Amino acid sequence: MIRRLASAALLVAVAAGAGAAEYVRLPGGDLRSVLPPDGRSADAKVAPFALRTLPVTNGEFRQFLAAHPEWRRDRVAAVFADSSYLAGWNAADAPGEARPDQPVTQVSWFAAEAYCESEHARLPTWHEWEFAAAADETRPDARDDPAWRERILSWYAHPTGIALPPVGHTPKNHYGVYDLHGVVWEWVEDFAGLMISADNRNQGDPDLLKFCGAGALSTQDRENYAVLMRVAMLSSLTAQQSTRNLGFRCARDDSKASP
Repeated sequence: MIRRLASAALLVAVAAGAGAAEYVRLPGGDLRSVLPPDGRSADAKVAPFALRTLPVTNGEFRQFLAAHPEWRRDRVAAVFADSSYLAGWNAADAPGEARPDQPVTQVSWFAAEAYCESEHARLPTWHEWEFAAAADETRPDARDDPAWRERILSWYAHPTGIALPPVGHTPKNHYGVYDLHGVVWEWVEDFAGLMISADNRNQGDPDLLKFCGAGALSTQDRENYAVLMRVAMLSSLTAQQSTRNLGFRCARDDSKASP
């Protein structure tokens, strides 16, 4: 009981922006990715890394703006954020009606990366995010379970105008990470390389790997529709853009995994 109460208190503190954010280590390994690194079927190699257990909240981002006012919406350079940046806040430095424990959204990739740097971290790569998001509450990879996939897809059927829940809304997964599904979409470090080709005639074309470093890949596991929707959405954005359902969390290399 004491342990459960302590855990709940920690989640409340992190959501409100008080104290250090919690990171957990993930072991990494071979990942059957929807975006295989060779454009065909090779597993992605994910090195051990640490991931924030919760998305960044309004309360935490407000504290970041107080320390780094150059990222306020009335001061940020246009090259780093478009006109929708923090548009839901009623002031340049205050979220207004948005609760401090709700995930911050309408944040550009540049601002998300700057926030993570302030925590001596970075945005997760796509393969790191996908590795973590493949887990359910008890299994490191639940993607072959039709019932689990259906549960994830049900979130996408919700109207986009409903209020966001507080962070920690969903059960923690096998690794101790919350809200990878069911709350907000999330930025990843290499979002600009997530280019999909669904045309089978492109399979095996070596020129596919010349776009965005290694980005124009053909998707595997097409039944995992929810994850493919994320890829499509992220690949449609520029780093300056933001949306009201797009948030972020941070990651660390394993050598820098301590909070």
